[in-house]
Amino acid sequence: MRWLTLYLRSRRVPVALATAVGGMVVMWVLGSAVSDGGPGVKMVVLTVLLLVVVLTATLSGPDEELDRTAARPWPPRRVSHLLAALAVVAGLPFLTHLTGISFGPAGPVIRDAAGLLGLAALSAPLLGAGRAWFVPLGWTLAAAVYPAAGHLLGEILTWQSQAADSTPAAVTAAVLAGSGLIAYASAGPARRTPAEAAL
Repeated sequence: MRWLTLYLRSRRVPVALATAVGGMVVMWVLGSAVSDGGPGVKMVVLTVLLLVVVLTATLSGPDEELDRTAARPWPPRRVSHLLAALAVVAGLPFLTHLTGISFGPAGPVIRDAAGLLGLAALSAPLLGAGRAWFVPLGWTLAAAVYPAAGHLLGEILTWQSQAADSTPAAVTAAVLAGSGLIAYASAGPARRTPAEAAL
């Protein structure tokens, strides 16, 4: 168990979890204040995005070379890390069902959590863990500002804010989740430059 404790601390997981819980509470309070019937679709999407952004920081440790030279293989650890992050991102909004103001049905929350986390994991080998949240943030904000429905391309491009029964949205999220899982598990996060590592 000692290696697990060291792993979680090196990835800043306790701080990320505390921040995620705090962010979830803030979004739940805002959602309760805005609407008596519960947060709207955009509030749910933005909450899931916030949780993904917070947990993206845990996708790399302080020493990328150590990640590549450890005695144990890294792909299973990376897969486990992403699955645990998915459980947190999807599970925190689900806990609101214990209150009077819930974050909607579980289906869209799980879809958005899997898709956005997969998008961040897909970005990590290209941009690094420190910048991996840029792509989910940009795509989600564009989808929230310019929602589209009723045609295939619109539902694919704005999959985060589509209805629970949207097949194109579900397929898009599944492709992003699977691609991100494979890319991150096999390649890991991109190496930081010496200047970034010194900060």
